[in-house]
This record gives sequence, structure tokens and C-alpha cells, in this order.
Amino acid sequence: MSESYNFPFTAIVGQEAMKQALLYNIIMPSIGGVLIRGEKGTAKSTAVRALASLLPERKCVKGCPFRCNFDEPDNYCSLCKERVLSGEELIPDMVRMRVVELPLSATEDRVSGTLDIEHAIRTGKRKFQPGILAEANGNILYVDEVNLLEDHLVDLLLDAAAMGVNYVEREGISFSHPARFLLVGTMNPEEGDLRPQLLDRFGLVVDVTGEEDMQVRKEIIRRRLAFEHNPKEFTRSYHESEKALRDCVMSAKPMTDRIPIDDTILDKVVTISLRLGVDGHRADLTLIRAALASAALAGRASISREDITRAAGLALPHRMYRRPFEEQYSNMEQVESWIAELYQDVS
Repeated sequence: MSESYNFPFTAIVGQEAMKQALLYNIIMPSIGGVLIRGEKGTAKSTAVRALASLLPERKCVKGCPFRCNFDEPDNYCSLCKERVLSGEELIPDMVRMRVVELPLSATEDRVSGTLDIEHAIRTGKRKFQPGILAEANGNILYVDEVNLLEDHLVDLLLDAAAMGVNYVEREGISFSHPARFLLVGTMNPEEGDLRPQLLDRFGLVVDVTGEEDMQVRKEIIRRRLAFEHNPKEFTRSYHESEKALRDCVMSAKPMTDRIPIDDTILDKVVTISLRLGVDGHRADLTLIRAALASAALAGRASISREDITRAAGLALPHRMYRRPFEEQYSNMEQVESWIAELYQDVS
């Protein structure tokens, strides 16, 4: 069997906002995922699949089909809890995170998993066949063309993402397991809009377009052709840059706990949200988390104006109010002006 290769993340030319949004979510998963919108051929799927080489390891319960987090016994699945109650000593196992893809053709049973009713009636014991949500626990759940996903599957994802648990019930028999995943979606807006309920569930949203600079477009072609000609050699040539970025991301993760969030930062974030009139508090929290990830990735000990500006561009546009026929992003220049004004007030 021939070995398959993903295009290296560090070999992707341009699309800086998309790459930043994906890295921010790895550094700080509480951001809540990212939706990448754009025309065909803008490296959306390539970038998501390329994340696999940058993902960290997780400390899981060995032998658990759902890879429960070893250090969070309160969130163990039913099987792990039964093992603990029986007196078994659970053993930790280090497992690398991965990208789990949800195909558009997937059925509800394939996504949520199924209970074997006949087995339960015959033996009196539950038998659960894990689905995609079980595979996604602790990993990245990637949905390509997410705007074309059937409504009932969207609802299933929303429920699992909101609760962090997948609950399955059939004929009075129930089973639950943790389903904490990082939701990443890609879509082409020309093929239809995304339901507002799912759009707001994504912490960050990025719009990507084809590069217009001639030299940049030529470099994109060169790299793609080189990868197709010899994927093994091309991937090897980016080994050092991939390792450097992976190390940078791993160093940034613990830094987010050490970067202070004082009233000065909170004042700026809240002022921006109030001026925009965004609903709820999800925008404020996401903006701060993305700014923390931005600062940590850059190795800064505090959140800077640049971090706030970058985070605002990713966390706010899809949450702004807009009048009919008004461009959703027309207010971003105003937001950047407010940020500049707020920092001038401090100085």
C-alpha cells in the first residue's frame, strides 16, 4: 500500500488569516472552532488536513473506545466509570490528536452511534457501536461543505458541541459518552448559506479568496506541482519548518494561562462589543481567547493592540448586526479605528 501524504501546513502560500485561525484553535480549543468560507481552490481543505502534523498528544484512558481524558474522571464515559467502580486501575495512554472527517452522506446512526437492542434484550447488557462523534472526542471534527449538511445532522452536532456529551437512546435503553471536539467547517458561499444557529457556534470565521499577486500565484503553482510530482520528497523538505511551528504551538499552549487579562483589556473588548451591539457574551469571550492565543503564538507576555485587532477580525464579523443589503464586513474598518482610538486613550 502506497503511503499517503498531506500537503505541509508551512508550505501553504498566503491565506494568513485562515492559518492563524486554525493555529489559535489548537493553542486554545475553548475558542470554539473555525468556519472557513471561500471559493473553490483556495486551500481550505488542504489547510485543515495539513493540521494533522501539528496536533499535540493527549493523555487518554488506555483501552477506552472514546479516548476519555485520563485527568478528567468526572467526564469519563459510562464504560470507564464502570471499570473504575469494578476496582480496575486505569492506565494512561498518550495519543496524538487527529482530524476526523464527517462525510455529507453520513446517516444519523453513523454520526451518533447505535445501540444493539437485540443484544440488550438477550443479555441484559448494553452494546454500543461508536459513531463519528465518538471518534471526534478530543480531536478535530472536520465538515467539508458544512452548509450542505442535512438539518437533523446539524442539530445533532449543535447538541453535542453545546453539552460536550453525545447521548443516544433507543427503545428505552440509553448510552452516553464525552464528545468534546474542535469543530472546523469549510464551505463555498455560492452553494448556499449556513444556518444562523450553526454559524454562531463557530468561534472564528474566515473568508478566503484567491491570491491576486502574480508572484504569489506562481509560487502556489510551483509548490503544488512539486508536491504532486514527489509528495514524499516535498514533505521531507518542509520537515524542519513543520517541526519549528509544532514546537512553537506547543510552547504557546501553556503560555495562555500566564498572560494577564486585566481591566484595561476587558474595557477594550467590552467597549467594542457594546458599540457593535452583538448578542450575548460569546463574542467578548471569543475575542479575548483569540487575542490570548495570538499573543502566546507570538511569544508575547501580554496582549497587544495587534492581538486585539487580529482577534476582532476573526471573532466579530459574523456576529455583527447588519441592515438589509449591507455588507457584513463594512464595519470592520470602524472596529479597527475604535481599537486604535482605545489604545491612544491609554497612552
